[in-house]
Amino acid sequence: MAWRDAKASRVRLLLFMASIILGIAAVVSIQLFSQTLKDNIQRQSKSLMGADFIIDSKQLPTERAQAIIDSLQPDASEVNFVSMIAFPKNDGTKLVRVRGLQGDFPFYGILETQPVEAATIYQESGGALVDATLMLQYKINPGDSIKIGELTLPIAGALQAIPGNTALSTSVAPLVIIPYRYIDETELLQFGSRKEYQFFYHQPEVDLEALEKLLEPLLESEDADLDTHTSTSRRLGRRYENVGSFLNLTAFIALLLGCVGIASSVNIYIKEKIKAIAVLKCMGASRKQSFLIFLIQISGIGIIGGIMGTAIGIGLQELFPLILKEFLPFDLTINITAQPLIMGVILGLVMSVLFALLPLLRTWYVSPLEVLRVSGTISEESKKARVVAIAVIILFLYGFSFWLLKDWLFALAFIGGVLATFGVLAGIAILTMKVVKNYFPKGARFTTRQSLLNLFRPNNQTVVLLVAIGLGTFLISTLYFTKDILLDKTELGQTLESANLITLDVQPDQVNDVVKTFEAHDLPVIDNIPLVTMRIHSIKNELVNKLRTDSTAQIKAWILNHEFRTTYRSELIDSEEVVEGEWVALQNKNDLVQISISDNLAEDANVNIGDSIVFNVQGVLMKTRVKSIRKVDWANLQLNFSIVFPEGVLENAPQFNVLTAYAATEERSARLQRDLVSKFPNVSIIDLRQVYTVVEDILDKISWIINFMAFFSILTGIIVLIGSVRTSKYQRIKESVLLRTLGAKNKQILTITALEYLFLGILGSLVGILLALVSSFLLALFVFKEPFVPSVIPFLIFIPGISLLVLGIGLSNIHEVLKSSPLEVLRKTV
Repeated sequence: MAWRDAKASRVRLLLFMASIILGIAAVVSIQLFSQTLKDNIQRQSKSLMGADFIIDSKQLPTERAQAIIDSLQPDASEVNFVSMIAFPKNDGTKLVRVRGLQGDFPFYGILETQPVEAATIYQESGGALVDATLMLQYKINPGDSIKIGELTLPIAGALQAIPGNTALSTSVAPLVIIPYRYIDETELLQFGSRKEYQFFYHQPEVDLEALEKLLEPLLESEDADLDTHTSTSRRLGRRYENVGSFLNLTAFIALLLGCVGIASSVNIYIKEKIKAIAVLKCMGASRKQSFLIFLIQISGIGIIGGIMGTAIGIGLQELFPLILKEFLPFDLTINITAQPLIMGVILGLVMSVLFALLPLLRTWYVSPLEVLRVSGTISEESKKARVVAIAVIILFLYGFSFWLLKDWLFALAFIGGVLATFGVLAGIAILTMKVVKNYFPKGARFTTRQSLLNLFRPNNQTVVLLVAIGLGTFLISTLYFTKDILLDKTELGQTLESANLITLDVQPDQVNDVVKTFEAHDLPVIDNIPLVTMRIHSIKNELVNKLRTDSTAQIKAWILNHEFRTTYRSELIDSEEVVEGEWVALQNKNDLVQISISDNLAEDANVNIGDSIVFNVQGVLMKTRVKSIRKVDWANLQLNFSIVFPEGVLENAPQFNVLTAYAATEERSARLQRDLVSKFPNVSIIDLRQVYTVVEDILDKISWIINFMAFFSILTGIIVLIGSVRTSKYQRIKESVLLRTLGAKNKQILTITALEYLFLGILGSLVGILLALVSSFLLALFVFKEPFVPSVIPFLIFIPGISLLVLGIGLSNIHEVLKSSPLEVLRKTV
């Protein structure tokens, strides 16, 4: 019986099935990708690092640290730092990361170069390997020269890939690799230079867990660190798990939207079958039999939809390596595992049945008397069953969300947010129907009045259409507004007060000459900031070395190991404000040194106003007291500091300077950079315009990935829309036939239909954008802590675009009526 009825209604059942296919495809593809990523990270963990383990230090290793490093006999080593380079061929300059390598690194993975032999001969020949993209940008070829500090080397080849490096990580500072023996000749490692020493080990037989447990505390006490290929892969795995969880939720929303479409369409489908069910019961069919007829149908489309969605999900696996290649430090090898495939089919079955359960319950409580009359009342038993069904649906959704997120609180918040969004959209739809019913002007034109009266006619689908339209618009608009907020946080000012050039590592004896160079280019120096490096020696009379081993200490590890770059000044800058205590401009020589710290440092170091901190300033201990705590806007692209001293304390300490200026054009910036690099090779220049371009590019790529996943929700919404419209096709045909029989013209019927769907499209998209405005405002206020100025683009593009799409889908449903006579249409629908 279920099969016979399904054959008669196969087009409608296929539309039900289409509603969930994309949602399941999205969930399955993300699950498969997450599993593939995990497997690749585990399998390629050594290739990601290029070694079995690494010891690194942000400064020249201490005597004790060097003894530990030497005792393990490193197989390769490097020092890396950021510096300006120049290409003598065309006077091009660029900020790069220089890596001075010695030894046969990498031991795992491949050093990819062009020509290929450059990877093996550059050490012996004394050449440099330069980032391939950088060489293309400056039209440089192998054999040309590169100037690094005071050293000029031939370019041995183009560097295409090295283990542990990504295209994203080289966006601001591309890689240049040179032999380690030439580092001293560059004369770039001067006081204040940020550098990192790394020692690579090829020892596959070593027990890494035992080594980590033994050496980690010893190295930490010497400001060094141990990284094994297993710990690095765990860290990388956790990072991508967070991304996977977000993408899973986006896919899950698409599936939920499809399930809402199923619930609505099945509701109308069952309503139309009420009399047939009543006839069956008159002929002796039991409740169970009538219920199972339709349950089997829904289960069947759920299983088939699950299979089709899973198949599409498998196909999507080929896209993810292309989409995420900028963010991955390795090439993905696609593997298909059974668990996500089985889950896809089961998910299709369970979600279809669960969301169709409420309308299916009506078949259980249909009375044989429904053959003679239509009852609008719902029995008490039916109400109880509906409450139980709703509870089961919510519990399943929460359980599935918890399985995706692995956090009960986040899962609860997600389900709460989804239910709230669906509830708001449904509430607005219901409210709209009531307002139109009670307050719409009776004297309006017939076509206008009839189109809006259709919103609350029997078996209307106003609620599901507004939910589908609103949710799709909400997702895409929120992504657009959020991207705007992020870009606004990094946008550079276009005034002389907003520096966009930062010159680093200027030594004290170079300051005057560097300033003159700026002035020679008609670029006055805006800021001349002194920097003093130091480490924390003790916090509240507790030595850092003791705190490192104290598991009860409520202090973040980075505080204990970090080398702070501090400054001294008498005034606050625009990106900071005092939230506690009192700002000290000038130090009284008779008082203990009073400092100001950022709020995040105060929280992570667990210190408050009046607490003491002792700093090690290049071997000299300096006792200080926290006098004020500042709120700092770290997203502001200017020099901000965690620790600021008053004037009158650090003037005689070893230091270097940072100078800032404003260049109106990239050409003026480039001329200054060429001049500075030729005169002061140790100086590095950052053009914040380039940083902003990189940030925008990264956000564009992230937005593209998120939009790709949001596409599933939007396309599912369109399918739900089509399904909802097509499900009500037969009722619409009868209504339109009745209107034509009463004398309505094709133009009037077309106008009625067009106005109805145009109204739904405008209202749904407008509500979606308004919800996006609210959510974006909350994100700006509580997460990004930025003012929110909404763009008009969603209003100008999304509302008209989505409204026209809805209008087109709605009108496609009426063309058969307009082309046929009333009698012919009635014959087809009988």
